[in-house]
Amino acid sequence: MGSPFLDRMTRRHLIGTAATACLAAAGIARAVPDAPPPDPPGDTPFDETYRGRRIQGEPLAHQGGHASGGWRITVDGRQLGLMRRADGSYLSMVDHYESYATPLAAAQGAVDELGPLRALSGRVH
Repeated sequence: MGSPFLDRMTRRHLIGTAATACLAAAGIARAVPDAPPPDPPGDTPFDETYRGRRIQGEPLAHQGGHASGGWRITVDGRQLGLMRRADGSYLSMVDHYESYATPLAAAQGAVDELGPLRALSGRVH
């Protein structure tokens, strides 16, 4: 039988080693992605019917080697003015007071604000 000091040292060593192994395993599990990272929100073109209205949107082409960050959005074929705010959210010319996370959400918000009878003028500020 060993001395109490060596027994205590061994227990401490085993507990420390086990704790380190658990933390390392947790770190490795988090570091290995299950799937490729998703595209940033709002970068995918869309074409859908929302509340009976056809909304389409596509990012504008890159200009001068830099992404413009702009979008061309139409509701029933008429252009919807869309602006990107400093915080990265979007607002439409129809609904100036609400911010939306994506261009699609902003287009849907514009349709909600227009209701079933009003149409866009097609003019963009």
